[in-house]
Amino acid sequence: MRIAQIPPLCESTPPRLYGGTERIVAYLTDALVDLGHEVTLFSTADARTRARLVAVRDQAIRLDPNPLKSELAAHLSMLQEVRRRADEFDVLHFHVDMLHFPLFEDCAGRTITTLHGRLDLKDLPEVYRRWPQYPLVSISHQQREPLRFAHWAGTVAHGLPADLYRPHPRPKGHYLAFLGRMSPEKRPDRAIAIALASGMPLKIAAKVDVADRAYFHEVVRPLLDSPLVEFIGEIDDGAKETFLGNAAALLFPIDWPEPFGLVMIEAMACGTPVIAWNCGSVPEVVDDGVNGFIVDSEAEAVQAVRRLGTIDRRQVRAVFERRFSAEIMASNYVDLYERRCRVAPALPAWPLAYEAG
Repeated sequence: MRIAQIPPLCESTPPRLYGGTERIVAYLTDALVDLGHEVTLFSTADARTRARLVAVRDQAIRLDPNPLKSELAAHLSMLQEVRRRADEFDVLHFHVDMLHFPLFEDCAGRTITTLHGRLDLKDLPEVYRRWPQYPLVSISHQQREPLRFAHWAGTVAHGLPADLYRPHPRPKGHYLAFLGRMSPEKRPDRAIAIALASGMPLKIAAKVDVADRAYFHEVVRPLLDSPLVEFIGEIDDGAKETFLGNAAALLFPIDWPEPFGLVMIEAMACGTPVIAWNCGSVPEVVDDGVNGFIVDSEAEAVQAVRRLGTIDRRQVRAVFERRFSAEIMASNYVDLYERRCRVAPALPAWPLAYEAG
């Protein structure tokens, strides 16, 4: 099949440091190439891919040192290039939320749109009611809940290349790990409380966005004085395996409807179990007692830390290989692509029975 992949331009594909969507698009693109498909990636010139690259910007927006730049302009230019070349592809796979909807109404039936973020936002229902002809893909079943009426074509879990991280059945460290964004919804403060209550060291590898600096300085930084807590900062892919693989467990104490939680399967790829809050997609990723524990309180999390010896780290890796490899992800998407190639033409751009609200 001739497949176009259209990710955001905020990070490189894959990102050099933190970043989820562009990372998954990179893994998916390469896996599709390995399966024998003709794949074109529309991205920035610093992308690394085995597909044909169409560079629509010189570098990822976050890495661009120029303080005067426009994300919207960059994405519109990319979409216009995709629009110009749309007839070259059997399927157009978008990862840019709804930004492309007004531009591709006449060929919506040949598109797939994976939604990577939270969907419980005020203005989203109006958009997905106005453009019901676009087939959508969720990354967990729970992610769909706020927009159950939308045109869902399927759910495809994220996946990682099986050889990206090696399993660590006997970790060298004796610490808990927190990896992600330093933000209120990720709850690094809760991770610190769990570590202190369990008497176990915690290493925090986290990105501090501009929007989260106040939270970091006011809430988290005062908690870093404990000798049990070490703040490492943002790390790249090369450091992840050592960081996660040598941890006794990954703490995932989220306080929001996480659509997937890529870091959970990154830990599992290393054989590291996950202690995660019963929130968002967690029950769809963590098999309680097999590759980690699902908890509802800090007290339960502390008990889970004490039960880590009951988890077989080889089984954690086995669950990853069975459910969350990039090859499985790509195969599931190919099934959706083939279904799109067989469906009837797209619906009219504006449904006759459209009602606002």
